[in-house]
Amino acid sequence: MKAKILMQKEDMYQLNTYRKIPLVITKGKGMFVYDIIGNKYLDFYGGHAVASTGHCHPKIVKAVEAQLNKLIFYSNVVYNDSRAEAAQSLINISPKGFIKVFFCNSGAEANEAAMRIAKKFTGKNEIIAMKGSFHGRTTGALSATGIEKYRTGELLQSFKFAEFGDINSVKSLITEDTAAIILEPIQSMAGIRLAKKVYYKRLRDICTEQGIVLIFDEVQTAFGRTGEMFAAQKFEVMPDIITLAKGIASGLPIGAVLLKDKIAKTISYGEQGSTFGGSPLVCAALRSTIEIMVKENLAKNAEIMGKYIKKRFSNLKNIKEIRGEGLMLGLEFESDASKIVEAITENGAIASLSESKNVIRLLPPLIAKKEHIDKFYKIMRKALEK
Repeated sequence: MKAKILMQKEDMYQLNTYRKIPLVITKGKGMFVYDIIGNKYLDFYGGHAVASTGHCHPKIVKAVEAQLNKLIFYSNVVYNDSRAEAAQSLINISPKGFIKVFFCNSGAEANEAAMRIAKKFTGKNEIIAMKGSFHGRTTGALSATGIEKYRTGELLQSFKFAEFGDINSVKSLITEDTAAIILEPIQSMAGIRLAKKVYYKRLRDICTEQGIVLIFDEVQTAFGRTGEMFAAQKFEVMPDIITLAKGIASGLPIGAVLLKDKIAKTISYGEQGSTFGGSPLVCAALRSTIEIMVKENLAKNAEIMGKYIKKRFSNLKNIKEIRGEGLMLGLEFESDASKIVEAITENGAIASLSESKNVIRLLPPLIAKKEHIDKFYKIMRKALEK
């Protein structure tokens, strides 16, 4: 009864923009979340790839508690120890050549900043994005989003859309006014779509040859998700700008833009800003997340567990294909998988559909072990039987 009242209250007072699983989640620990009456759910969605180190990792909790008792917030108008240490930690694990970071609050904000920086750096205006992409819901980020259902309202007109994975499609759209090419190395919302490695390398070559800024939106793919700390490392291609968010602070809201020296040195005072970007509290969580990622070798674990999932699930009926890297996987079924997702929840786990209704996305915390995968496999089998 209490759960029903709370769901009604949230529907009454929150703008109804989300289709929600009918669960009131009030607690999380490790690979599991718990609803208000104590039911336990194995989380293979990770709050949309956000719970990277699991729910309420004790080291994250300790770091945040310590910062809460010390200083919750002060803006970027002053220096701060938490921000300084977090920035250094992030640059230290970033791919070679990235020497500066701009902190903000979300992936959309990071992508907005990245595209503005690219336009200013090149003095050009057009940006090539990819069909099937999703970069956020602010005006600029939405203008770069290639999923039609989200492209509503007044959008910017300086964007062109290429077929993801088709280098000739990209080349056909390049003009003298092309400032940047932006893409997700793996398209999540589109159903975990990735291209051949040569595609990313050709993009890099074209951008280098023509003075175009290459932006990797690694909001979902970074921080060990694909089996490497960054997808750029997985595909052996270095962009000029990398955007981050989602799981980089284990659930606290933060975005970041990583910049190479040639671009960073062109940014002047006042050109970028964010009141809450890089707050002491979220920076404490970011630094602690990095420490856990490195110490527990979560990128390697993601690679190993991803391979295990592909092998374990390959014999399930009706699965057409399992694709993706690490713990960013898509299970493609022959038909609409909506009822399967509902049955998964009824049997004690959480997963998510993509915009392609026949693809279930698996984005679990990177601490997943074989025992968790085996448990999810059994739940999936029950769901398919039902």
